[in-house]
This record gives sequence, C-alpha cells and structure tokens, in this order.
Amino acid sequence: MRLSRTAVLPADVVLPKYDRSAQKAGIVHFGIGAFHRAHQAVYTDDAMNAGDRDWGIIGVSLRSPTVAAQMNPQDGIYSVTERSKDGDKTRVIGAVKKVLVAANEPDALIAALASRDTHIVSFTITEKGYCRAPDGTLDFAQADDRSVYAYLAAAMQRRRASKLGGLTLLSCDNLASNGAQLAELMRAYLQRCAPDLVSWFEDECTCPSTMVDRIVPATTDDDRQSIAGVLGGLDEAAVVTEPFTQWVIEDNFAGRRPCWEVGGAQFTEDVVPFETAKLRMLNGAHSALAYIGLQKGHEFVHQAVADPYILKLANILMREEAATSLKPAGEQNLASYADALIARFANPALNHRLIQIAMDGSQKIPQRWLETLAFHQKQGRQCPAILEAVAAWIIHIRGTTHVVEDPMRDTFKALWETAGAAHITSALFGHDGQFAPFWLASQEDIALVNHRVCPVGVEGQRVI
Repeated sequence: MRLSRTAVLPADVVLPKYDRSAQKAGIVHFGIGAFHRAHQAVYTDDAMNAGDRDWGIIGVSLRSPTVAAQMNPQDGIYSVTERSKDGDKTRVIGAVKKVLVAANEPDALIAALASRDTHIVSFTITEKGYCRAPDGTLDFAQADDRSVYAYLAAAMQRRRASKLGGLTLLSCDNLASNGAQLAELMRAYLQRCAPDLVSWFEDECTCPSTMVDRIVPATTDDDRQSIAGVLGGLDEAAVVTEPFTQWVIEDNFAGRRPCWEVGGAQFTEDVVPFETAKLRMLNGAHSALAYIGLQKGHEFVHQAVADPYILKLANILMREEAATSLKPAGEQNLASYADALIARFANPALNHRLIQIAMDGSQKIPQRWLETLAFHQKQGRQCPAILEAVAAWIIHIRGTTHVVEDPMRDTFKALWETAGAAHITSALFGHDGQFAPFWLASQEDIALVNHRVCPVGVEGQRVI
C-alpha cells in the first residue's frame, strides 16, 4: 500500500482533523523539500486543524521532478516523524494539495500565483536560489526566465490587470534580513525586466523577514522502511526531524495570513536578534562541525559534537565569538540557547549527515562566519574557532577526495590551480579576494588560516 487520501491507516496514527477537499490553496511555496514539509507545512496543518480555512499549499519544485513524483501519487499527503532518545512520534500532514514542477508546468504555476485565492508565496530555495552575485546583488545571468523572479513578475502582471491585491513574499531561508534581501532582489529584477511593475510591487506587496529553526536530515531508504512499519504502507515523501521547532515572523503581511501562532509561531516587529543569533550560533556552528568533522573522518553531526576537540571549538565559536557579536532581544538568553544547541546537535536518533550541511558553502559562510569575523575585526579581536573552520572549508572546496557541491565550484577549482595552497586564503579573503566585500582578512588572520591550509612539511617547506 502507498500512502494516499484513501489509504486506511492504523488507529493510533495522528491524522488531519479538517476536510482537505474543502480547503482552497492560499499559499504557493517554492522549494518543497524536506525542511518545508517538516516546518512551515506543519504549522499550516496545525492552523487548519484549529479551524483556520483555505490555507492549502501548492508546492513548487523549480526544476527537479523528484518531490512531485513522491507526493502527487499520494495526493499531497505525507508523514512527519519526530525522533529523540525517547522514541519516535509520527503524524500525517494534509496541508499540501499538490506539487508543480515549474520547468514543466510554467503556465499552471503562474496561474496559481495569480489566483485570487493565493495570498502568500513562501520560499525555502536555499541561499543559492536567490541568484545572488558574490557581492549580494542580483546576478541576471542566473535570474533567467526559470527563476522565481520571472514567475513572480508574470503573476504580478496578471494580478495588477485583474485588480487583485498584492502578495506576501515570505522568505524562510538562512539569509540575514531575508525579507529585505528578497525585496531588494525582486525590485532589481523588476527594474530591468518589468519596470512598469516596480511601483505596484512596492505599494501592494510585502516581504517580511523570518527566522526558521528545525534540524531536518535527508530521509533515507531505511527511514522510509521504518516509517512504513508504523503507517502500514509506504510513504515516499516521509520526513524525519527533531522535536524542537521555532518560527519567528515579522508581522508585515499584504493581506490575510494563517493563524500559525496556534503551532507556536511568534510574530514580532523585529526578527533581527533571533535571526542573527540563529545564523551565527546555530548555522555557524553547524558549518564548522561539517567541515572540521568531515576532515576528521566523522559522518554525522552527533559524531562530530561527541569529538572533544570539535565540541570545544563549537562552544568557543558559539559562546565567545558568535554570541558576543550580536545584541540579543530582551527575552533571549544566549547562554541557554548555546546549551540547547549542543543538546540538539548531540541527538543520537537524528542521523544528520555532515556532507548535507557542507553543500553550497559559498552561499552560507558570509552570514554564518564572515559577519562575525568582520564584527570582531573592528574590535581588534580574532576568532580562532571560526578561522579554523574557514581553513577546513578551504580544504573542502579543493575537492581532492570528493565532489564539491557548490555553485562556485568551477571558480574554486580555478583559484586552487592558480593560487596554490600557499596563496588560496589570500585569493579568497585578501585584497580583491572573492569574499573581501564581506570580510577582508588581516595578514594575521591569513597567516593563522594558512597554518591549517598549508602545513609546514618535514623539511620546513610549505606543502603546495
């Protein structure tokens, strides 16, 4: 049996409490991967379970048909399993109505975005999905007619012509000030490709910032088999996650919104303190665990954090470097936050692969590490834990023993070939370096990183 709306499930499986067929789709979501299914879709399911109506989700994959092939035969239904040392808890989520593959169904996607029933367009397209150049501006070579911007612009034209209201564009990705960044990138696209829409976009649409937090490893075949035992049938779209979840949202919507607070979402005027702490502490430590852990032969996050040397570095990074680089909100306790993060990382029931976290580092390190480095540099301080992580990342992007999964892979290959180990740090972070706009490394910083990247050989010569 395959999970679907007609499947008969065991009596102890938690199911949606609402009539799915009676719910209109009020949300179009770009990037319907495991994270969205374990996070925003669960909050939406909670809202409709509480009586909120017409917030069904139309999921969108920009190019890959994989998720559509997993979910559409199941009528959009899938399961979420929370894993902890105390055991598993599984529930079925009904918020997703269907999945579109944008590359194959552009007209259907634009129609969904332009529908009078649609009020919110949300995004978990990862950092690289925003088509940014290294300096953070829109890269028009990437932002082609298959980008989110092109589909949104086409829908905005229709909405304006039909005299429909604007949309709330809700970024749920790990970008600093993600709402403001999305607004600026969308504006830049319109200014070049649809200048007549700029004023309408600015007047009718909003782009709230958000902070999202939940650890969601990639689902394995073993996961699917164990969950099939609980459901009594196969769920190709199953996701596994931790019990913890958090969503902080700037209360700035163009129109209606779901009552996500039912599931614990927090609405605030200022997301920045929560967002910055998460990016620099959680995500910053995650990336450090990934690159240093892989270098030391570990496979999973819980293995890396169990390594005493790496655990010490992670604590220094979070408590002494990241936490001291930001101003917390009144209700934030960063010491307790760091304690909770270490406990979450150490969850042995959650096999979160380091290689998954290591992907697309060029898009992640500016907000995870470089902002912290730049802050402390102005204070005349170094960040030895982050600098060790930077060195591990530089070694990782050489790709000596693995395929580098990064949109800048070819750039890194060329830099390694021309600069060599002795000068690669300067090529990345020195004057005119690829990442100099985010953090211009001092000679002392470069020397410290080089000591890791280019160790002294047995005869006292640098290994190149």
